[in-house]
Amino acid sequence: MTDRTLKIGCFRYDTTQPLFDGTVPADGLDRVLETAATLPEIFERLIRGNEFDVAELGLTFYLRLLESDRSLVALPIFPNRVFRHSCVFVNTRSGITGPGDLVGRTIGEFGTYGQDSGVWSKGILMDDHGFRPELNRWLIGGLDHPSAPFDFIAHPRPDNVDVSDAPEGRALSDMLDVGEIDALFSANVPQCVLDGSPNVARLFPDFEPLERDYHRRTGIFPIMHTIVARRDLLRERPGLARDVYRVFAAAKDAAADRYRRNRRLYQVQTMVPWMNALIERNDEEFAEDWWPYGISANRVTLEAYLRYHYEQGLSSRPWKVEEIFAPELLDT
Repeated sequence: MTDRTLKIGCFRYDTTQPLFDGTVPADGLDRVLETAATLPEIFERLIRGNEFDVAELGLTFYLRLLESDRSLVALPIFPNRVFRHSCVFVNTRSGITGPGDLVGRTIGEFGTYGQDSGVWSKGILMDDHGFRPELNRWLIGGLDHPSAPFDFIAHPRPDNVDVSDAPEGRALSDMLDVGEIDALFSANVPQCVLDGSPNVARLFPDFEPLERDYHRRTGIFPIMHTIVARRDLLRERPGLARDVYRVFAAAKDAAADRYRRNRRLYQVQTMVPWMNALIERNDEEFAEDWWPYGISANRVTLEAYLRYHYEQGLSSRPWKVEEIFAPELLDT
């Protein structure tokens, strides 16, 4: 058995910050944490550079790897989850005022066809509004800066869907702003929106009530990313999967406890006005552990994502939840 220092790569979230600052005890798990300016950098360093023993990885990136490479296995730790009605942007001159108007349009998507946010957005639109991706033309490229699609991961593109790369030297945000694409599915808010362009709006401008209704109807809180580990390392170090799960869960619980404690102080540790009101609304809607790790509390969400991934032609077969996570954590 090798008990060397564990190299972990993940983004700094409030759920992981206690791991970075050391407020969660190591309890015998010798670890060093690294992050990057963007999440795709972490993914690339893991997949192409083999730099990490344990790392954050987008669900679609992981599922694509599973098609041909079993060197990594997921742990049911979910540091990144976001409701996604808010991430579809449209050109205001395109005539798109609702989901039905997306038919036959040219739509941009950042980095890869079927990024995690795109899988969720398409799936939600398919379930609730009859959206059919094969009726659109898709352009894949950089969001705010011109770039080619990610080249460190496989790009399954369904035969019945028109998918091509964005023109060289063009960024999707600029193309949406000037009307060269009609819509954009994006994990991040495009720069043209941050700059206040009148040419771009969300498909669902009042997205919060829709997302809350979606959660009440389905029980789904969309998961974007998981934590993966090297299979060979887990074989060499029995119990390591549970140790990693334990420290990530402790970090997440510490972050949640901070919000709970600061209800007394009206959440004054943040600069966000009315954060206390948001916390109280969420407390009425969500279970006590509103950001659960483990399989049992997330099965409905995970099964929805696996179904979407297959229906959108990104998996060669339907995956089962039990097939994609470390066996020693199937009871979580």
